[in-house]
Formats: sequence, C-alpha cells, structure tokens
Amino acid sequence: MEPTGGSVGAFIAEVTPAKRQRDAGTLVAMMAEITGREAELWGTIIGFGSCHYRYPTGNEGDMPILAFSPRKTSSTIYLDSVAAHTDGLERLGPHTSSVGCLYIKDLELIDLDVLRGILQQTYAWTIAGGDERARITVTD
Repeated sequence: MEPTGGSVGAFIAEVTPAKRQRDAGTLVAMMAEITGREAELWGTIIGFGSCHYRYPTGNEGDMPILAFSPRKTSSTIYLDSVAAHTDGLERLGPHTSSVGCLYIKDLELIDLDVLRGILQQTYAWTIAGGDERARITVTD
C-alpha cells in the first residue's frame, strides 16, 4: 500500500452520507493533531505518516502510521489491535470492531476523548516500533 496522491479534501467532499463526511472532517483534524502529520490518500484510506511493518510470519508491507476510511456504512478506524484497547472501547459508546478495525456509525454518539486516547495509544505503539505482533519502522 502506498499514498496515491489524490486530494483528501476532494475525496471527503464526495463521501456519503453527510454524517460520514462530517465525521471524516473530525477524524482528519484529530489524527493530524495526534500525529503532527498531514493527511494523505492511500486509495480510499486517509492516512497520516507512513511506516513499514513486518510480521513474524515474514509478511511485510507499508501502511500509514494512523488511518481511517469513511465507508458508506461506518467510519473504519485502523488500530494496532482492538484487544489492546478493551478498557477504552468499553467507555467509547456505540461501535463494532474486528481484530484491528473500529467501526463507528456516528461520532456524535461516542466519547471523543476516549477515542483520542485510543488513537494516541495506537500512534505511540507504532512510533515505538510495535512489539512481538509486528515490527514497525517509521519511514517518514
């Protein structure tokens, strides 16, 4: 995966429904503040910074340090691991999740301070180089 060079603003302007577009603006501002980096398009993913990961299995690749995608049914936020954030997720508000993704249908219904804490922890884990789950090298 790599940045595609498209306009983040133009991409967000095309997002539907309107609340997903609104939420995308909120997530861009929050993730930019946390990372100190500008948003870039990685296909349909909005990412901040870049890093290289390598799993113990040998699988490796490149990805944003912190990222989300404003999908039609919910905003998908990419985390280091959902299991690493069980306490925060219990306090977050309405959401669903999978192994490494957090799905939020409406940011107005969740606790943004809790979300910020989860994102800060994910960012710190990535910047620190990961752990036994994955070795990470920041590349920007």
